[in-house]
Amino acid sequence: MAEIDGERRSAGELEASVLAALWAAGRPQSAAQVREAMPQPLARTTVATLLARLHQKGLIDRRPGGRGFVYFPMDDAHGLTARRMHHELDRDSDRSMVLARFVKGLSQADEEELRRLLEEGER
Repeated sequence: MAEIDGERRSAGELEASVLAALWAAGRPQSAAQVREAMPQPLARTTVATLLARLHQKGLIDRRPGGRGFVYFPMDDAHGLTARRMHHELDRDSDRSMVLARFVKGLSQADEEELRRLLEEGER
């Protein structure tokens, strides 16, 4: 974990900052550009490590650019949340029970929206 102003930041928080910088840019960015766009001052090696981890997780991709790589997100924030939901669903052997409990915990408005989306998908 990186230390910033005497505080320790979790890897997840830093990864989220990297993703936010890439989403805000709207185009592929070098590690140096990502580092400049981040709100917290990080070492070059920390940013490179974060980009490598996100790439290994399949959350960002890269292509040759300049003297190294340029990085870009594979999904927007909504797509990332959906990917996480799928990942959690895949981790349990009883998908039906997980889905049942998920639906049971939905608000009335969310349940109605889910029904609308499912009906729309059937068309």
